[in-house]
Amino acid sequence: MALRPYQQAAETAVLQEWEGENKKTLLVLPTGTGKTIVFAKITEDRVRVGERVLIMAHREELLKQAADKIEKATGLKSAVEKAEQSCKGSWYRVVVGSVQTLTRDKRLKQFSRNFFDTIIIDEAHHSVSDSYQHVLQYFDGAKVLGVTATPDRSDMRNLGTYYNSLAYEYSLPQAIKDGYLSKIVAQTIPLTIDISGVGFSAGDYKMGELGTALDPYLAQIAQEMLTYCADRKTVVFLPLVKTSQKFCELLNQVGFNAAEVNGNSDDREQVLQDFDAGKYNVLCNSMLLTEGWDCPSVDCVIVLRATKSRSLYSQMVGRGTRLYPGKDHVLLLDFLWNTEKHELCRPACLIAESEDVAAKMTEKLNESGKPEDLEVLEQEASEDVVSDREAALADKLAAMKKRKRRLVDPLQFEMSIQAEDLSGYVPSFGWEMGPATKKQLEALEKFGIFGDEIENAGKAKLILDKLIKRKESGLATPRQIRLLESRGFQHVGTWTFAAATKLIGRIAARGWRIPSDIKPAEYIPEA
Repeated sequence: MALRPYQQAAETAVLQEWEGENKKTLLVLPTGTGKTIVFAKITEDRVRVGERVLIMAHREELLKQAADKIEKATGLKSAVEKAEQSCKGSWYRVVVGSVQTLTRDKRLKQFSRNFFDTIIIDEAHHSVSDSYQHVLQYFDGAKVLGVTATPDRSDMRNLGTYYNSLAYEYSLPQAIKDGYLSKIVAQTIPLTIDISGVGFSAGDYKMGELGTALDPYLAQIAQEMLTYCADRKTVVFLPLVKTSQKFCELLNQVGFNAAEVNGNSDDREQVLQDFDAGKYNVLCNSMLLTEGWDCPSVDCVIVLRATKSRSLYSQMVGRGTRLYPGKDHVLLLDFLWNTEKHELCRPACLIAESEDVAAKMTEKLNESGKPEDLEVLEQEASEDVVSDREAALADKLAAMKKRKRRLVDPLQFEMSIQAEDLSGYVPSFGWEMGPATKKQLEALEKFGIFGDEIENAGKAKLILDKLIKRKESGLATPRQIRLLESRGFQHVGTWTFAAATKLIGRIAARGWRIPSDIKPAEYIPEA
């Protein structure tokens, strides 16, 4: 099976991490972009060099899916380590194993500590739990790959306590731009749902209290869905099984063909097949379908299980982002959640790289009252945030530009090149949180950046990566940026090196006076 370009890049990046010093690394791929195919190919590579590979997951569906995809993509069959099934005595070099089974000492200690050379963990955001760590610490000599969909910052910080690096990340917006996932269109429904009294448990909203708070609004939500979902194939996520069952009944009462599935449904497989075939147009569930279930024809998602976990939110919405013939986009219906917990995930969280942009997107979406393409909305919100930030920092930047320092202040550099990922950067891994190294500071100074004000090694690396890429792309240097912006020119960071050099040459030739035909605040260099 031929890999897509980003899948090939992901495989290469992981293998490079392992060849270096990072034996525990992460791979981030959004739902629907073929993460199982990628780790199947990585598995094949390891088997080719004689290694034994363990694929670990916490649900039967994920284990079966992994075994099926590995065989389909590589021809390799897998042994199973789950309940009464064991891989002991098998000739297969690939084992799919249940963490619930392997974490039991009686089962675990049947293996030598070096039995597996490589361990791959599907849905890796679970891997910092005690059960996974018990297994990982036992096979502590193995290389480890954790695979997950887009995580939020708290997830990355948690994962950073075990993993040493992020080998590769393919973002949801990039997957949509590249045409591998459906674009997401969000619509805010003018219905305020009050969950301000719902408490927290294990870092997220309490399911029981959330179900109770949601209950009075279910009938009205069902009516609202008639306006937006009548001709769509919709999946609804709810906090409790009883809430899901009640909502399913209400939907059928208003005219939908709705079905409900949960972990205790005897006919679960049949219901899912019937939904896929079009017998039902709405499927209600209580968190059952967040992982390991694919139905590409879904073109509407409703999240009534409020969450502050971006990874969980992404998984739910991801049930509708797969491509399907005749499907132009997935509609994401959102409500006006009344909550004092500002961490609540909304559609903007899917693609916004900073909290400022997410807040601006949510504000625009709430004001719009009509469907909005999230990519377009993100672009508009980013421009607004940049403008707001520039206005707020104008005095500070003006002071920086007047400094007689030989090197360029990193904040001025960030603002000039409009680097949202720099201004919103938060370190995840332990090495990122430490101070910038001497080698990094020396490299920054060579580029003309004053490194003493850079908060940590992670940000220093991010700035250096940008500087190297800018040099390769022929863009203006930090010193050119500072010189020209100190004379009133705007956004010199977006100029080419050649354009900046040409203008500086003209100014220098006039005794460092700006030519009379140029107005710095309005000047745009020729392409």
